[in-house]
Amino acid sequence: MVTDSGQLYTIEGIAAAILMVTTVYLVLSTTSIFTPGDSHISDLQLEQLGNDALAMMDTPDHYLGQSELETEITRNQTDKFNATFTSYLNSTSTKNEKIYYNATIFFTNSSTGLQNAKFSSYDKFRTGREKMVRVTRFVRFDPPGTPLPGMDSRSQDVLLEVLLWRD
Repeated sequence: MVTDSGQLYTIEGIAAAILMVTTVYLVLSTTSIFTPGDSHISDLQLEQLGNDALAMMDTPDHYLGQSELETEITRNQTDKFNATFTSYLNSTSTKNEKIYYNATIFFTNSSTGLQNAKFSSYDKFRTGREKMVRVTRFVRFDPPGTPLPGMDSRSQDVLLEVLLWRD
């Protein structure tokens, strides 16, 4: 014989199934796959790209020769540095994004101590909210050269600091 006692279990089972399906849908639609650990990967790639570009420029063409980076800093050739560094940075980009930078040289002056001077830049109007990475390289400055304003014309190691960010 069929009675009404099984009807309540059926309604309860259908309501539970609808509730579980709705919960799974809400959880999956609001979950982000981008984890906080993945946010630094693009910064690390940009930092490695900047280090590689500086390393290519700082490699001399022949034994005991002067590298391209040393020549451009010693002769204060900011336009040549800008052209070379920009081409190295943006030639590896697979998207239509541009990589911008601001290069500063830190040096010592015998009378005032540590100073810095803007060397070169390829930038646009910055808002201050860009995620920047810093790459640095020590470069030998040897006279006869064209020292930067405030720089002594003596042999010294200068620090080239480049701040990089994406468009």
